[in-house]
Amino acid sequence: MKDADDCILFLLAKAYQQVIASFKGRLKEYGLTPVQNLVLSALREEDGVSIGEIGRKLLLDPATLAGTLDRMSAAGWLDKIPDAQDGRVVRVWQTEKARQNSPELSREIREINEKALRGLSLEEKLLLKRLLRDLKA
Repeated sequence: MKDADDCILFLLAKAYQQVIASFKGRLKEYGLTPVQNLVLSALREEDGVSIGEIGRKLLLDPATLAGTLDRMSAAGWLDKIPDAQDGRVVRVWQTEKARQNSPELSREIREINEKALRGLSLEEKLLLKRLLRDLKA
């Protein structure tokens, strides 16, 4: 299995599978997916942004984002409201449900990050994050 141990694609995929499976389990009680939680994280940083801004910020294609936002709206996590100045633009706002669950969802992210990186030194954690940000295919 030496080829798999040397294949960055395989190593990244296995790490992703393990971390995402754990994160999905944590989010299940909220009825959210990891992508939906990512949208809420973006709205916690800046509420009332346009759908296009969310897509650019999170690097999500419009079709994926549209379906995600529709499901989140139906579940009461966010509101989609046409912009008062330009009706072609739809802005996305957190609901009270999202604001109330925000501390717990932020905690879930912190804990899954800590779990994924446990055993690494501070320097290794910083290096790993930098390398992942810089990684290009």
